[in-house]
Amino acid sequence: MSASQTSEVPTLLVKIFGKDRPGITAGLFDTLAAYSVEVVDIEQVVTRGRIVLCALVTEPPAGLEGDLRATVHSWAESMKMQAEIISGLGDNRPRGLGRSLVTVLGHPLTAESTAAIAARITKTGGNIDRIFRLAKYPVTAVEFAVSGTGTETLRTALVTEAAALGVDIAVVAAGLHRRAQRLVVMDVDSTLIQDEVIELFAAHAGCEEQVAEVTAAAMRGELDFEQSLHARVALLKGLDASVVAKVREEVRLTPGARTLIRTLKRLGFQVGVVSGGFTQVTDDLKERLGLDFAQANTLEIVDGKLTGRVTGEIVDRAGKARLLRRFAAEAGVPLAQTVAIGDGANDLDMLNAAGLGVAFNAKPVVRQAAHTAVNFPFLDTVLYLLGVTREEVEAADMHLGDH
Repeated sequence: MSASQTSEVPTLLVKIFGKDRPGITAGLFDTLAAYSVEVVDIEQVVTRGRIVLCALVTEPPAGLEGDLRATVHSWAESMKMQAEIISGLGDNRPRGLGRSLVTVLGHPLTAESTAAIAARITKTGGNIDRIFRLAKYPVTAVEFAVSGTGTETLRTALVTEAAALGVDIAVVAAGLHRRAQRLVVMDVDSTLIQDEVIELFAAHAGCEEQVAEVTAAAMRGELDFEQSLHARVALLKGLDASVVAKVREEVRLTPGARTLIRTLKRLGFQVGVVSGGFTQVTDDLKERLGLDFAQANTLEIVDGKLTGRVTGEIVDRAGKARLLRRFAAEAGVPLAQTVAIGDGANDLDMLNAAGLGVAFNAKPVVRQAAHTAVNFPFLDTVLYLLGVTREEVEAADMHLGDH
């Protein structure tokens, strides 16, 4: 039956609620089957062992509605459930134009922040059609399906208020693309890994303090990245190349990094990294983690010693955005289907170029400019912004203890 045909057809909304147990859904529809009704819509929610099952069905043949009502109530009572049946016309009212998915991460997610989010959605002219919990660990993640307002309007209204509400919020357009093949590209230092690679090298060269000062200034956007890169690398001149292997061993993955990559790969996504650091480390990470793409600067090594220079194409702020586009072209993924994750000022062009730019435990200037921010120490929480549930994460991560 088409939408136009059901618009004026008498329908019954049958609602069952009570303690959940196997067989409730089958039992209700077995009961309704005796009255030759057609199913128009079904919705079922189970929360803390309590079920709410709603079935929108066509009105039964003339003279049988009273019997249907009595039979459903009798069946519900036998199951120690409650039933409510409401007469009406047609299906649900059409959803408004402009459909978005709003993902909210809270630790905890309070009633106050939830109320504020719902109120802001309403103020933009949006309607909340459905709410679904994606995860309860390590954060509470819920997804709101919203219609009736534009995605950009909604994003502006919500994301700018996220910090004040004590939550992280991502707003993306709804549609089939949500589960289409995507490309996820990450920064490395302080994003995929907990360290700044150049500082690990500097520790072996005895110039850690000087390098750290320049790095901090560059990440705040106070220094030109390329100039700061050359200045820091120059301090490594004369370092023995054997240090590369030691630095690789010292690198610490961010908690949840393996889970993030394993889950993305299982879902058919492609994953890459771009770094202002060095290929001597990113090439190793690519092999260890099964990444599809990796690009960084390369430390020049001559006669077994670091020369204090880098070779090849410089990966700076503009370079990261350029590489995102290059990876997307090679992967056959539209730029709108890309996700970029980073923490520093030199990630901003890449975050803005991506379909979804995620600031991960980022500096304030980056949080303000990115599409959304994640302020939790687990990298795999980014999965919830993509609509991936905790159950899907656990299916991809059979080995516990990644955190």
